[in-house]
Amino acid sequence: MAADDYATFGLAPAMRAGGVLADGDYQVHRDFVDFIVDGRPLLFQLSDLDAVSPLAADIPPAIFAHHVRRLLLEAEAPLPGGRWVIYGCPECEGIECGAVTAVIEKGGADGADYVWRDFAWQTDDRVDLELNGYHGIGPFRFRGDEYRAVLGRLLDGEAPHVPQRRKVLLIGARVAVLARLAAALRTIGVGADITHDATGVPPDELRSYGVVAFGRAVDEAQRAAVLREFERAGVDVVRVDGLAPIVPLLVAQIESALDRGPEEQRRLTRLVAADGEAGVEVTSTCRVRITTYRLDRLSRTHTHEPFDDVLPPGRHRIPLPRSSTRGESFVVARTPDTVLTTRMER
Repeated sequence: MAADDYATFGLAPAMRAGGVLADGDYQVHRDFVDFIVDGRPLLFQLSDLDAVSPLAADIPPAIFAHHVRRLLLEAEAPLPGGRWVIYGCPECEGIECGAVTAVIEKGGADGADYVWRDFAWQTDDRVDLELNGYHGIGPFRFRGDEYRAVLGRLLDGEAPHVPQRRKVLLIGARVAVLARLAAALRTIGVGADITHDATGVPPDELRSYGVVAFGRAVDEAQRAAVLREFERAGVDVVRVDGLAPIVPLLVAQIESALDRGPEEQRRLTRLVAADGEAGVEVTSTCRVRITTYRLDRLSRTHTHEPFDDVLPPGRHRIPLPRSSTRGESFVVARTPDTVLTTRMER
């Protein structure tokens, strides 16, 4: 690392997309602040890693502030060797699940800079850099004034704002489907309420919703009336028109709507499906899972997961089995941070 070789340091809101997976397991939704190094999320350099930074929205403010001060080296390192957790398990905080760690130290002639080096994957207190080190990442040296200013603004509650977990309002005719959908959303950490009519709901209550999801049986006049209530309350709510009464598919649609991050900070930016193929575009090497949902003539749901692999950056065409795309069918593409949905076109 040359004497004048500095990296830029920033922060940006990010999310780990929750969902109901093809095997019936649940994946928890997490909002967090990611590290932006040289204008790009650091997490994207870690290929198919499913992880979140310690700066998560759902931890108490005091703990959040403590994690920020740790990054400023105002507290002792939690791991031997001056190592700090940069990304950890999105489901828990245990290092036994695995975490990306790095040495954070002061640098420069006057000790004013901050250096992140020796990135590694750890599952206990010991680390083997030869075996588990990320040899192509870092070291990064950040100018001290820039680094402290960025993290200081976070402590002051200024941008970037940690996304608040906003609720979802569900409107539809099939009460059983809505109940299962609400339960699934709450299980992954997203609040959900059910109603038939938003007329007369106090504006403060409407402001707690980030998404309003309509079932297929809700007509356009009723949808427009609900959206007018949000408009009167001054709420920038995202509208979701349910593709089909399939709970995992609807959860994926809602997760996609909850993602307000800029496209350049997403790994999955495009999904199309037509004539038995799915087309995806990814911005960095990552794991992509494709799930298909099909309704048969008796309205029974058939689920398939025909693709689960790591893809390099670029556009990819993925053939899907004919048995998974007959009749009315839908496709969900998922990376650790993004989920997209679409209908199979003919």
